[in-house]
Amino acid sequence: MASDFPRRTVLSMLGGMMLAPAALARPAVYPEAERELMVPAEGGRLYVRTNGAAKGEALPLLLIHGGPGGMHSTFLDALELSDERMVVLYDQLDSGRSDRPGDPANWTVERFAREIDAIRTALGIARWHVLGHSWGATVALDYAARQPSALAGLILASPFISGRSWRADVAARLGELPAAAQDDIRRCAGATPPPEAVCDAASEVFYAAFNHRDPIPQARRTYEAAHGLKLNEKLYTTMNGSSEFSTTGTLADYDGEPLLARLDGARTLFVIGQHDETRMETVAAFARRAGGAELAVIPGAAHGIFNDRPDETNAVLRGFLRRQDAGAAKAQR
Repeated sequence: MASDFPRRTVLSMLGGMMLAPAALARPAVYPEAERELMVPAEGGRLYVRTNGAAKGEALPLLLIHGGPGGMHSTFLDALELSDERMVVLYDQLDSGRSDRPGDPANWTVERFAREIDAIRTALGIARWHVLGHSWGATVALDYAARQPSALAGLILASPFISGRSWRADVAARLGELPAAAQDDIRRCAGATPPPEAVCDAASEVFYAAFNHRDPIPQARRTYEAAHGLKLNEKLYTTMNGSSEFSTTGTLADYDGEPLLARLDGARTLFVIGQHDETRMETVAAFARRAGGAELAVIPGAAHGIFNDRPDETNAVLRGFLRRQDAGAAKAQR
């Protein structure tokens, strides 16, 4: 299978696999924001927080959370990167600490993508890197496909690129579950589902295998409770569906695959977990279509790469960002 991948992809993937498996201790408390602001955007104001500052050639990094309806707290472990650059976290409209007008007319990929420019303008940033995770990668792809001059590097992590490819990967992953769990999940989607407890237990088998393998750290739970952060279930259900393996919302027919050809492969990295909901062969194909972009696989991680293997994930990101910074600085000289 490796011979089918671009050489740059193979090298990046192997480099990720060879990272030291020993993880550092998780922080007891995550750092609070060094700067907070509410940024006016189309439809309402966005909560934005920053940590760190530009140092030398290191450009800022914006991280776009998943969901839809998720929150910036999924990236708290990425704040480790603020030791050498500004790290920008934010909540999308109707999510987290941002305004919640609750108008489904705002719930489009294109409108969410326009939030990115609003944040960059408010922060006065000329050029930066953008990372989108899961649904956030859908938003990041739409932004990057416009080829903005402000974009120095793009990271699509555990990406939702199209409803078609996502459903195919999830169906394949469901086929890897124990037969009893598969049967319960099928019955739960039928006309006469079993009791809710049975469906919840079957769903948890899938989530434990492919969504996040490690428990959410207590420090993150404490942070979320302190700031009132939780999933916007209405937004999630409307756009995605009732679960990760039931994509029946407005994104069901979304197709961002044609946008891949517009990306600059030399400045693009795909990252997935070894046990991700989206499979390596699918994302490797996306990387090829994106001009031979790099692909890194985080060993031992499921879809929640920052939750399951934060140290390994940050190491991959740090290396990619440094290479992009050096290339951008060289181009300007």
